[in-house]
Amino acid sequence: MLASAIITFREVFEAALVVIIVLAYLKRTGKLSYVKAVWTGVGLGVLCSVLLAVVVESVMGGLTGPSEKIVEGVMMLTAVLFITWMVVWIFSTRNLSNEIAQKAERATELGSSGAWGAAGIVLLISMAVMREGFETAIFLNAASSTGGASLSGALTGVALALILSYSVFKGSRLVNIKTFFRVTTAMLVLFAAGLFSHALLEFQQAGLISPVIDHIYDISWLMNKSSTTGSLLNSLFGYTGRPSLVEMGGYLGYLTVTYLLYVAMRRSYRTGRTGAGNSACS
Repeated sequence: MLASAIITFREVFEAALVVIIVLAYLKRTGKLSYVKAVWTGVGLGVLCSVLLAVVVESVMGGLTGPSEKIVEGVMMLTAVLFITWMVVWIFSTRNLSNEIAQKAERATELGSSGAWGAAGIVLLISMAVMREGFETAIFLNAASSTGGASLSGALTGVALALILSYSVFKGSRLVNIKTFFRVTTAMLVLFAAGLFSHALLEFQQAGLISPVIDHIYDISWLMNKSSTTGSLLNSLFGYTGRPSLVEMGGYLGYLTVTYLLYVAMRRSYRTGRTGAGNSACS
């Protein structure tokens, strides 16, 4: 339940944040005639997200045996790729609000006709909502394979995200957006590491890869996946009490690569700031 709540909470809030920033930009610039286009884009994005979720679910249905394991593993890897892309984007984005506002400005200036500007806003919003919706479908499907998805959890996450979004829209200072993204990004990285490790397990069980060493340690006597705590840790972070060498290597390898990406992005940002500072002084 908790895994699905975190997923929908994060994804719905991201989509809502785009809507909030665009609405704030339209209000600030006096382009209120485009507000209707914003809500049209939201409706279109939600509709497309539902259709994509149905497609994802239909792809997974009716499979058994090794085929099911392989498809589940591929879906997990797809989720990992989306999460990694999201994390890299967050690492490289220093001012989310300005970036989205600039996109909204370009969208309203697609042409001299107001209709073209409205179409640009609809496209911007619908693509943002659809992207988050598609990612949610992929993440929840992957989480369901590890026992971490539930309808009640997903709905709880949606409700909390909408409450938080409304609070931000009304100008609440209680919400620190930067802290929110830092915490949830860290949790998503751990979730992705668990998914990557579990995908390798699926491929092992399908006979595609070798575990090398079946169990490098066994602490299932202390906490197994069927226990309450073990089940929670498994659904959130991919915990297993008896990992193979390939599973553990994949888990640690993913965390290492993500950390190195983070370090590289921070170094690049600092270098860019230093270069900009030197140019300003010269």
